[in-house]
Amino acid sequence: MAAKSKASALWHKDLLQGSGTVKFDSGGLPEAPVTWASRTERAKGRTSPEELLAGSYAACFAMAFSAALGRMGKPPEELAVEAVATFDKVGDAWKVTTMEVDVKGKVPGMSAAEFSDAAHAAEKGCPISNVIRGNVAVHLKATLA
Repeated sequence: MAAKSKASALWHKDLLQGSGTVKFDSGGLPEAPVTWASRTERAKGRTSPEELLAGSYAACFAMAFSAALGRMGKPPEELAVEAVATFDKVGDAWKVTTMEVDVKGKVPGMSAAEFSDAAHAAEKGCPISNVIRGNVAVHLKATLA
């Protein structure tokens, strides 16, 4: 059976002066305010679609990498993943241009080279990474603690 995740947004007024909220049906996250300024300037306590994408990427990659390491017989003690989505104007259009991913891990019995190779392989199995592949440049840095 397929798992479905649902979120909704409510927006008021025009793009530049307006504001809205994003609501997550799971109840796992609070309703979050969003504005155009939170996408292009400072967040000031609000979120943006790009921040939500970065969070999705970080969580998905952590799970995909953990699973890959487990299949190798080297389950991680810890994986800390930071993802940064860059939103920029390209020509006349706004777009997510890059996803910078930095993973630091504690994996007993693994060399730094093995960790890096496994991270890059896991990136190809991450469903969120596969959604953006070909549209957004992903830059992955893997560091073994």
